[in-house]
Amino acid sequence: MLKATVNGKQYTIEPDKANPFKGLVEGMAYELDATGAAETGMSVLYNNKSYTVVLTKSDKEAKQYTLQIGTNKYEVSLKDKLDDLLAGMGLSAGAAAKLNNIKAPMPGLVVNILVAEGDTIAKGDALLVLEAMKMENIIKSPGEGVVKKININKGQAVEKNQVLIEIH
Repeated sequence: MLKATVNGKQYTIEPDKANPFKGLVEGMAYELDATGAAETGMSVLYNNKSYTVVLTKSDKEAKQYTLQIGTNKYEVSLKDKLDDLLAGMGLSAGAAAKLNNIKAPMPGLVVNILVAEGDTIAKGDALLVLEAMKMENIIKSPGEGVVKKININKGQAVEKNQVLIEIH
């Protein structure tokens, strides 16, 4: 499920897993037929009407896009479950620059620690493996920095929001 904000108005979108051109918007079914490239103009057929859609601006990391459909401009922002989880941890693309601590997103067991104190880390680097609800989750760095202190040990149980790794 996605949450889309289009020109300030929020929508819930449930794309079909097999075909992203089908699904539900606010509980109502949709089906699109599209050809072409978004940057140069896609021809989109919806409810027997044809639209030319051009992607004029794209920030994939922030999941923000500007679409031109005819003479109308649409500012689109997308969020999924992972974005909500990161926001709940106090992390986001904008907060990555001022990264201080990595906190546990949920209670779990530390299966492996993949960094050491003093290591320089980049955005997206795997930091540790946390087992929760019989699933292993790789916790990745949302920004750059140096590992200042590791507050956990392999095999240790942790609570939600517990500071696992301090970054500076």
